[in-house]
Amino acid sequence: MQESKPYKIPKKVVKEAYRRVKVNKGSAGIDGMDFEEFEKHLKNNLYKIWNRMSSGSYFPSPVLAVEIPKKAGGTRRLGIPTIHDRIAQMVAKM
Repeated sequence: MQESKPYKIPKKVVKEAYRRVKVNKGSAGIDGMDFEEFEKHLKNNLYKIWNRMSSGSYFPSPVLAVEIPKKAGGTRRLGIPTIHDRIAQMVAKM
């Protein structure tokens, strides 16, 4: 008997999640990978996300902390997740 993955996530959902995340643009996360770099190995990167999420072995990376200015003065900390993590979040949301 063949074991199935614990979570049934269609590959087309991962592709659609990538499309939605790309429209939002955004900066590179802690891994320094931007969309141009991510797309050099797009099929492999999307497969890794799908495989890890389907098997229940996906763990997000740490976020990149960036200080941004506030209108009233001072700064606030903003966390920037990696592209992989943004896609995984979108898959979970969908």
